[in-house]
Amino acid sequence: MNFTVVEVFNRSVTIELDSEEIFRQSQNYSVYINGKKVLEDDKNVVSVSGLLPDTKYVIGVGTEGNICEKEFTTRHESVLLDVTAFGAKKDGKTSDTAAIQAAICACPKDGTVYLPKGTYYTTPVFLKSHMTLWLDKDAVLLGDTDRSHYPVLPGMIRTTDEKDEYNIASWEGNPLDSFASLITAIDCEDVDIIGEGTLDGNAQNGDWWVNPKVKRGAWRPNTVFFARCNRVRMQSVTVKNSPCWTIHPYYSENLSFLNLYIHNPSDSPNTDGLDPESCKNVLVLGITISVGDDCMAIKSGKYYMSLMHHKVTENIIIRNCKFERGHGSVTVGSEAAGGVKGIRVSQCIFDGTDRGLRIKTRRGRGERSVLDDILFENIKMDGVHMPFTVNMFYFCDPDGHSDYVQNQAPAPVDEMTPVIGSITGKNIECKGVSACMLCAFGLPERPIGKLTFENIKAEFLPESKRVPERPVMMDNFDEMSGRSVFAKNVKELVLKNIDIKGCADREPELSNVENSVIEEVKYL
Repeated sequence: MNFTVVEVFNRSVTIELDSEEIFRQSQNYSVYINGKKVLEDDKNVVSVSGLLPDTKYVIGVGTEGNICEKEFTTRHESVLLDVTAFGAKKDGKTSDTAAIQAAICACPKDGTVYLPKGTYYTTPVFLKSHMTLWLDKDAVLLGDTDRSHYPVLPGMIRTTDEKDEYNIASWEGNPLDSFASLITAIDCEDVDIIGEGTLDGNAQNGDWWVNPKVKRGAWRPNTVFFARCNRVRMQSVTVKNSPCWTIHPYYSENLSFLNLYIHNPSDSPNTDGLDPESCKNVLVLGITISVGDDCMAIKSGKYYMSLMHHKVTENIIIRNCKFERGHGSVTVGSEAAGGVKGIRVSQCIFDGTDRGLRIKTRRGRGERSVLDDILFENIKMDGVHMPFTVNMFYFCDPDGHSDYVQNQAPAPVDEMTPVIGSITGKNIECKGVSACMLCAFGLPERPIGKLTFENIKAEFLPESKRVPERPVMMDNFDEMSGRSVFAKNVKELVLKNIDIKGCADREPELSNVENSVIEEVKYL
């Protein structure tokens, strides 16, 4: 059983099996450290903790009689700082913010700030470069429920020479004042967050989810926020009960998210799981997300940030993950004015989300909003009502229902017109489809570039169990039930080797599709 050592930390390691199986193996396998069995699991990506820094190890993976071994050396650690030595009470009631922040401030290069078992009641803590934050098993960083205790991060500040701007905070794609997040890192590099502990935003016990679209003091915080950071990694921690988007990397590069568990209640508002915004080189492996909004939403800001601080989101790899519940499994947009390209999603399970592959944009995102080179492959969907949706009339923002956004007549192509290029889905199995397998609605003045779907198997729910729904969130669009393929305003549509079972129609419905290639599409 071959495997790859993906990331090595100072006290842990993450590996990935070299396997075509999706998310997990058909049977358990064992993991050995220096010949001793330390773990038994079936997932394709696993992490081993409990290691020592600056130490060479041999890791073995496999079943009895078939063990593959590899060597690795854990990273250097200069010092271990236990936050209880700085006065943390870890009783879940006393504020431990000052003690934890003191340990972080005192931490030297390559040092580790350690939270042993216990509950640490805190307001936001700020990380710095070249450090590890280690939450041991049963350690919980619990968010204070009083928003008046949270510092506010100004959205945008003019530099002293008035020649530039300094951006610290973001709210839904704009540089707006927001409360600091439970874990905040600004302009940091070489930061690791590890351990089997929990970051608990505790939002259900505060007022974060009450009138969520009303600004009170500042906009709602994330649980984890990285702004302009480089080489940041998170491994094994649980993140839950977030006030808003859960983990929000922002204008950052070279990020790894490994074996995380992200959970928010299904009715919690805008609690996306992981939203990389204007980021480059992001690796997402082995994570499980179950939330109240999109599990992952890949973004690049709204028009102002694209115009003044343009940064394309690119090279995002998502593999061997499980996305549960939520509005979309993996979404691109809608705040993607800076553009998104080079997205690879593979060997993932989409379980019970409203939509699977979800692309959304609208007029006003601008000509730099080019969503292109997006590939989903080797995916299993179960109970996903609408597996593939592409929408260029998304009705977000205060003007989302305006005539400018929603009018389906051709508008002039100008600097505010977005672009959707190439989107591909292949080798995908969809069970429990309800509304529509593929629904794509482009702009009449700027049709979707190319949609390619190959080797797809889709099975619909029985008619008695289907509930009519709108696959795409736009005005003047009817609900659907049992529909196979709907495509409007598309330059090129390729459908090859597709089996569709139990739908209500018998052929695709195409309108203003310039070129279509339909081969071996079977209605069973």
